[in-house]
Amino acid sequence: MFAEIRYLKGTLVIRGDVHIPNATYDAKEKCYRLMAYKYRDVISYFEVSGIRYRDYVFNAIPCPEFNVDLKLRDYQKRALKAWLVDKRGCIVLPTGSGKTYIAIAAIKEVSEATLVVVPTLDLLDQWLNKLRVFGEENTGEFSGRKKELKPITVSTYDSAYANAEVLGNRFKFVVFDEVHHLPSESYSLIAEMSASPYRLGLTATYERVDGKHERLPELVGGKVFEVGVDELAGEHLASYSVKRMYLPLSEEESREYEKRMKVVREYLKSKKLKIRGVEDFNRIVMATGYDRQAYVTLRAWEEARKIAYNSSSKLKKLREILEKHRDDKIIIFTKHNDMVYKISRTFLIPSITHKTPKDERKEVLNGFKTGRFRALVSSQVLDEGIDVPDANVAIIVSGSASQREYIQRLGRILRPARGKKAVLYELISKNTGEVGTARRRAIKKAKSKS
Repeated sequence: MFAEIRYLKGTLVIRGDVHIPNATYDAKEKCYRLMAYKYRDVISYFEVSGIRYRDYVFNAIPCPEFNVDLKLRDYQKRALKAWLVDKRGCIVLPTGSGKTYIAIAAIKEVSEATLVVVPTLDLLDQWLNKLRVFGEENTGEFSGRKKELKPITVSTYDSAYANAEVLGNRFKFVVFDEVHHLPSESYSLIAEMSASPYRLGLTATYERVDGKHERLPELVGGKVFEVGVDELAGEHLASYSVKRMYLPLSEEESREYEKRMKVVREYLKSKKLKIRGVEDFNRIVMATGYDRQAYVTLRAWEEARKIAYNSSSKLKKLREILEKHRDDKIIIFTKHNDMVYKISRTFLIPSITHKTPKDERKEVLNGFKTGRFRALVSSQVLDEGIDVPDANVAIIVSGSASQREYIQRLGRILRPARGKKAVLYELISKNTGEVGTARRRAIKKAKSKS
């Protein structure tokens, strides 16, 4: 038996006197078709079955044998060793633990054309800076700003998705940074339309609330290595403590909060509903399209949450914490931009939100890194990927129930800084739904997988 395999717009086209399991047969074209990510399985099937074949799939970018001098920590070596067994899979490590260096070591080991996919342009720039250990001539950017294809190319998820058909057979190794983004309905096509046999996923938070992380073993490979924050704290990451502070609402805030929550409770009772998770909440959201009372309830719920998240007692406590840590580097996180700007004005602290222009954001971060600013306040733009060294105090004024968000925020202060112990403060409004929100986001102790 003999077969011929080619790449066509994110798919594999296989011709010959063969039968390919789990592939679609096109009788008109007399060929089998399947998504490109099945390339490795098809080749394995050919070889196990003794089928001779010609492989025309890759038009890979020419690549030198990479050689860099890289010293890895013990846990990074163990992570790399676990991944090299199959050259597929996800590595789960805390923010600040050097996942990028494991990827660099993996690129060196594989020494094939490599595509690195990241969520944001800020992260793209950080990766490019670190990947230049392979030489400027070997590193390129494929984004809305530039369209370079080099032996090691860094792209955003958006650009890789928009150009998945073009990129799918140009690289034999693909690295997905913050791989929890990949299983979304659109981004998963980046992996599906890629023929790359070697795949590495990196994240601090593997699981997704919607359960779509269950697709990762198919798209990239399952978890091959995992170590939690507590196992690295002290030796490789800063030692840390978490201080949860339960603060009362003012009398007026309490009245307004109860007024809105009464609307919520009455609606749930009338519909015989209980909120046990995201799915139950989404039922109310869906109902707003045809049920005015559902819309009124959702508004009341959001207003009640804002009262709890932005209570006056939190500002008072924040002032005390800022005074206590006047010699430390502090990042303040809130859920809403309104509170970001209020804190910024009240305490004369620079702020960063998604509306902050790029040049201003760069100036604020640089001022923080150099010590010109001792604190900064942000909503959610510093949660993922932004490198903020030397911060050792984080204050969560408000946040969601997401463990991913919580771990990312904790990670902002875990890079070792002058031997200081890191402290994470959580400001929580007493006798409100925020108590449950804080409880759900708390880190669960995970067993290491190594």
